[in-house]
Amino acid sequence: MTKRQKRTLVRIILSGVLLVAAYLLPLEGWWRLPAFAVPYLLVGWDVLWGAVRNIGHGQIFDENFLMSIATIGAFALQEFPEAVFVMLFYQVGELFQSYAVGKSRRSISQLMDICPDYANIRREGELVQVEPDEVQIGDIIVVKPGEKVPLDGVVVSGSSSLDTAALTGESLPRSIAEGDDVVSGCVNLEGLLEVRVTKEFGQSTVSKILELVENSASKKAKTENFITKFARFYTPCVVGAAVLLAVLPPLLFGGEWSEWIERALIFLVISCPCALVISVPLSFFGGIGGASRLGILIKGGNYFEVLAKAETVVFDKTGTLTKGVFRVTALHPENCTKEQLIETAALAESYSDHPIARSVKEAYGKTTEQSRVADVKELAGRGISAVIDGKTVLAGNDKLMKEAGVVCHACHKVGTAVHVAAEGVYLGHIVISDEVKEDAKAAIGLLKAAGVNKTVMLTGDETAVGEAVAQELGLDEAYTKLLPADKVERVEALLNGKKSGSLLFVGDGINDAPVLSRADVGVAMGGMGSDAAIEAADVVLMDDKPSKIAAAVKIAKKTMRIVRQNIVFALVVKFVVLALGALGLANMWAAVFADVGVSVLAVLNAMRTMAGVKADK
Repeated sequence: MTKRQKRTLVRIILSGVLLVAAYLLPLEGWWRLPAFAVPYLLVGWDVLWGAVRNIGHGQIFDENFLMSIATIGAFALQEFPEAVFVMLFYQVGELFQSYAVGKSRRSISQLMDICPDYANIRREGELVQVEPDEVQIGDIIVVKPGEKVPLDGVVVSGSSSLDTAALTGESLPRSIAEGDDVVSGCVNLEGLLEVRVTKEFGQSTVSKILELVENSASKKAKTENFITKFARFYTPCVVGAAVLLAVLPPLLFGGEWSEWIERALIFLVISCPCALVISVPLSFFGGIGGASRLGILIKGGNYFEVLAKAETVVFDKTGTLTKGVFRVTALHPENCTKEQLIETAALAESYSDHPIARSVKEAYGKTTEQSRVADVKELAGRGISAVIDGKTVLAGNDKLMKEAGVVCHACHKVGTAVHVAAEGVYLGHIVISDEVKEDAKAAIGLLKAAGVNKTVMLTGDETAVGEAVAQELGLDEAYTKLLPADKVERVEALLNGKKSGSLLFVGDGINDAPVLSRADVGVAMGGMGSDAAIEAADVVLMDDKPSKIAAAVKIAKKTMRIVRQNIVFALVVKFVVLALGALGLANMWAAVFADVGVSVLAVLNAMRTMAGVKADK
């Protein structure tokens, strides 16, 4: 509980004690006014001041104004205890709402703890603590046991275990050694690490995550925007209705002024839209906070509505459904030896950092002499062209060979085939295989259980490779041999062909960014995904587990269900009690329930977005 909340609680308790004392004392006449005015002002001065301040700013019709008019009117009618009780219960409700909002904010602010305070860097033989944004790319930083990794980089010395819970929601530590990539925000648990920085602090994983979380609250769902607009028109309307209720019956029908003014004041208390204004944003905020604890970053409340309607999920293959860890599993040379085939391919791929290129270089096992390589060109979706020892070499798929007029042979093994040709002569092909992620098959089953009707895979791999993975995972459809532009076209076709619901695209690579932007909701693998994919996506999975997609859909559906419950419950109770109040069948206590009681119940229901996430986890 914050200091402000504690002070409010003390004021509520003191006001309650003074109210009981004033109620029990045998006071008569005008002595009753100061006796009840003291607890009223003690508990309600901030509401009164808020109403005055907002009127000065031109913001008249808010809940402070409604509560002030209603309680001051009750004092004017000498209903002193009722006036104090209304203000007291209103403050109890506000305190409860403040606590609920604070709890939701803390679930997100825990993520902010990943932000590092400093980085250790060696200067003149000594370790010096500097601000993370002072470190440059290429600098070597030292991460001691118990410290947070301040910037993204590659381990150049040491081995350890990293606690990634703040990023991924996973409790199991990740083992790392020399040559492994590390991302900022993780906690070093054991050994001393020396890390070569690969990204400046402003572009690091931790900075991007914090930026996403900070911006998430600004992206409101349609429901939130509706409630905001509804409250803007609703409040002045009910104030006008209350004025008419107080004035017209006495003027037209000769009713008692005091009776109809009291009805109008009760009408005002009932009409406060607190339950909607507080509980609906809190539901979305709670969903964002609960998802972040699972390592799922949802960039705004507006994506919950689309996620909840997910009926088609489209996956990229490499790095999304598979690990993206490629290994050379076969060498099939022609017109050369196996050694010559792998050497030529490794030299052609020497400047590339693509996973397939890395696997070829690892299989070669020697340092590639880049001085032998010139005029390297990456051919999107096809492969690489390079000049090696003065000869033009092509390394890529069968499309590249066909374009060059080279006759290549299909491989009988399942995997990605890298065909190699030199000066138009076919040298053979290398077979590279990728492993399917452990939870990929479970992810498809969980999505089906969550209401997704169709699962699709898009890949640039050969048909045999793509179909083998699709069959293993139980996917409904698979499209192979696709260039980046082909993926966009395929997603657009799926969007045009769907009858209802929304389409999610899940990817991790830089070439997935256009598709992520085109889908109804783009989901990026954030752990090892590219910066472009993370920026283009609407949802980011920090641990790269596809099974978390189903969790995101379930969170969205539960959040939207709770939002709808709160809207229906609040409006039904409000309008019923408003009608009763206008007819003189509801007293001030019913008004208090319709305002504070409904707000508290709605907030309790909204908090289930956080509690439900824990249970799902």
